[in-house]
Amino acid sequence: MMNANAAADRQIVLRDGRKLGYCEYGDLAGKPVIFMHGFPGSRLDWPMFDADDIDKQINARIIAVDRPGMGLSDYKRGRELLDWPDDVAELADALRLDQFAVLALSGGGPYGDVCAFKIPERLTATAIVCGMGPREAPGSTEGGSWTLPGKPSLIRKLLLTLMAQTVRKQPERMEPQFVEMVSEPDKELLQEHPELIKMSLGSWQEAFRTGTAGVQQEAGLYKRPWGFQLQDIPVEVHLWHGENDNNVLGSVGHYVADAIPNCHASFVADEGHFSLPYKHMGEILSVLVG
Repeated sequence: MMNANAAADRQIVLRDGRKLGYCEYGDLAGKPVIFMHGFPGSRLDWPMFDADDIDKQINARIIAVDRPGMGLSDYKRGRELLDWPDDVAELADALRLDQFAVLALSGGGPYGDVCAFKIPERLTATAIVCGMGPREAPGSTEGGSWTLPGKPSLIRKLLLTLMAQTVRKQPERMEPQFVEMVSEPDKELLQEHPELIKMSLGSWQEAFRTGTAGVQQEAGLYKRPWGFQLQDIPVEVHLWHGENDNNVLGSVGHYVADAIPNCHASFVADEGHFSLPYKHMGEILSVLVG
């Protein structure tokens, strides 16, 4: 059921000397889609949402990238959200891609937004799926995805250290907690496909590959001003969000959709944070590569 046809893990060396890690999935001769993982997460997020190898069926070349300090990507001291499109553009240049689509999921949402703002000329299409929003969005600090970013820095550091130790050594201890924090549609999905829980926790393990610094830094970035306005995004953005999402509340998706001038939004009444991308990925990829 899940996509096992991934290219080997790869890294490029960026101009500042850092390594940026990524992995490719799907049709490696297909239309390129750069995938931005959740929080905490890594390039290993993608197979969770690729039921029946939908990427290959739709001729999509998925390029899943680790953000700085997570997975195979080196930590970047003092990074800001606005720095990310530069890394993406360098990766695209290394892969000889003039243009590409962007698919940003959950905690990757702000990273998709900033690419649409800063490098619009490189993008063929942009999709934000169950994406986190800026702090001023109604309900942005209430969902499960805000559990870590919303804590004071010292408490967050302690919690992340404990989380990293547990997910590395005893991930099975986190499985009940993982199921508990999601909405009913997600619980039903995870009961039917329990392997998704292990896959998600495996991606968390990879996020902590070199320690907690990258995840800690990213949590802080969500809390701070992003450095640009959603209203200034000049290109069309496609947005999907489940109304029954209690990781990133639907009110956040509505705020983002209303703020982006040219946003085509789909809100699905009976879907959650995991069930929406799992069930609708074919539709999402068709928009991105169509």
